[in-house]
Amino acid sequence: MIEIQLNGEAYEVEAGCTISKMLEGMGLAGKRIAIEYNQDILLKSEHEQTTLQANDRVEVVHAIGGG
Repeated sequence: MIEIQLNGEAYEVEAGCTISKMLEGMGLAGKRIAIEYNQDILLKSEHEQTTLQANDRVEVVHAIGGG
């Protein structure tokens, strides 16, 4: 297990975990969200290829519609 910062809080994931796997584990796969990874916005196409490392900083932002 490695520790990352998720939305400002300590969060543990398995070593080798990708952004996609983390989102699946959180029940957010397929949801309308944006990911900031170490202060850079990740394209959805990069979620499967981005492997988390110890001390990475991840922010998950939910898209909310209104009208």
